[in-house]
Amino acid sequence: MQDKILQDTRDPERVAGSCLPASPARRKRIREVRIGPLVIGGEHPVSVQSMTLTDTRDVAATVEQIHRLEDAGCEIVRVAVPDDEAASALSAIKKAIHIPLVADIHFHYKLALKAIDAGVDKIRINPGNLGGEERAKVVTRAAREAGIAMRVGVNSGSLEKEIVDKYGGPTPQGMVESALGHLRFLEDEGFSNIVLSLKASNVPRMIEACTLMREACDYPLHLGVTEAGPPSTGIIKSAMGIGYLLMNGIGETLRVSLTADPVEEVRVGWEILKSLGLRSRGPMLVACPSCGRCEVDLLELTAKVEKAIAGIKKPLHIAVMGCVVNGPGEAREADLAVVGGKEKGMLLKCGKIIATLPEEELIPALLEECEKFEVSERAAGKAMVAGA
Repeated sequence: MQDKILQDTRDPERVAGSCLPASPARRKRIREVRIGPLVIGGEHPVSVQSMTLTDTRDVAATVEQIHRLEDAGCEIVRVAVPDDEAASALSAIKKAIHIPLVADIHFHYKLALKAIDAGVDKIRINPGNLGGEERAKVVTRAAREAGIAMRVGVNSGSLEKEIVDKYGGPTPQGMVESALGHLRFLEDEGFSNIVLSLKASNVPRMIEACTLMREACDYPLHLGVTEAGPPSTGIIKSAMGIGYLLMNGIGETLRVSLTADPVEEVRVGWEILKSLGLRSRGPMLVACPSCGRCEVDLLELTAKVEKAIAGIKKPLHIAVMGCVVNGPGEAREADLAVVGGKEKGMLLKCGKIIATLPEEELIPALLEECEKFEVSERAAGKAMVAGA
């Protein structure tokens, strides 16, 4: 069975006669895993997570960054635990935050034990680098007794040498074989509160590894393109890799790994989910690309709108259009829209013009309508997203 899985990458859930993947709604039934108060898998929505950049030993700085991540919509946060001092800080950090805390452990099994004793909700490990099977068993038993979750992370850049040699490189098949080996080890120890991740900086490799892994087991998968790079390229890679898998019903939690402020990772993660209709949180902003017909500085207008609506929590669909030629028609699907013109513009609600105003009054009027807008006003069948 395993050999077949490692060789067969065909997707039986594709729409017959079409190159399109199946709807995200057609997700394979996945077992539930509890991470503190949060549950992933089953019928629960895909969650967004990130990782702090602070020195974990600095409790105040780490808590401050986690609070910013919480405000941005982060639902699970991971911190590095490189030494005893960092492990000792976990308890204080845990008490000061409001989302599940994950300890990232490499090489030192005693740090994993200290993290578990500190009350973390999950540990991220690679059982193969904890210093031997007996030490890995000690950590697994401690996690089981504490009732916490464990994420087994397999990265293409850190595969076991024998697997790299067997497959001639860090292939998706090798990544899956490594993950299945770790999974069997944990199951043999009676541990099943497991999340799996198979990450690569190469997008097609990451996609194939996760696709194969989903066929091989029903544990929740954490998605991410590792070392994706700065936002200019990392957002594209992450949207392609994570988005493709989610469209195929694969993935229960995600992290957009960017060389940037982790708040940006959370923002992009939510935009991916919103664009696929899987979650809703705050406004979805669309804007036309501008053209020679524009009589307004559309780039400036869009930037002002984006900044103005940043604090809005309602799941509104807001559009910014640059001219009166196509604007009203293109903004028809938006809850609210502004359409720029020469020194003035139109304000639309559910596709209907409700005001024509001087340019300087457009954004204040938009914000006023945002405050008053009720999602129930949407026409039947026009909900912005498919799920909450």
